[in-house]
Amino acid sequence: MSSNIHYINENERERATDTRTLAGTMNAAKEEFKQFAETRLAMLQAEMKEKTTAIKASLPMLVIGGAIALMSLMVLTAALICVLWTVFTPSPYAPFLACVIVGVAYALFGFGALFMGYSRLTEKGLVPERTIKVLKEDKIWLQNEARTQL
Repeated sequence: MSSNIHYINENERERATDTRTLAGTMNAAKEEFKQFAETRLAMLQAEMKEKTTAIKASLPMLVIGGAIALMSLMVLTAALICVLWTVFTPSPYAPFLACVIVGVAYALFGFGALFMGYSRLTEKGLVPERTIKVLKEDKIWLQNEARTQL
């Protein structure tokens, strides 16, 4: 056991003398950068894992809800066309007018929903914001350290 302690103290002594040389300084800087990069990569992976977990958890219900909503939309569309058809019954263009009115209404609602969804998506975004914030802070810190070292 005492030989292990001697070995550890010998390694520490080597590092202490090694850091006084340019190569030792470069090795120490390389090791610190490696740890820095590994930490940031782990942070990015953890944040992206959180986001993908939330998406995976909600995806089945979104698919089921979308399918049921689509079926109900088709049935309600047929009913709406029938109602409008009866309004325009004396005209030979009654089916055409009913379909055009329903189509225009759906287009307006659809584009409105797309616009709202796009606005919310760009507002929130899928970018890993915490990681980018930390990396920007690290960049500023590194610039300050470089200035003080020179």
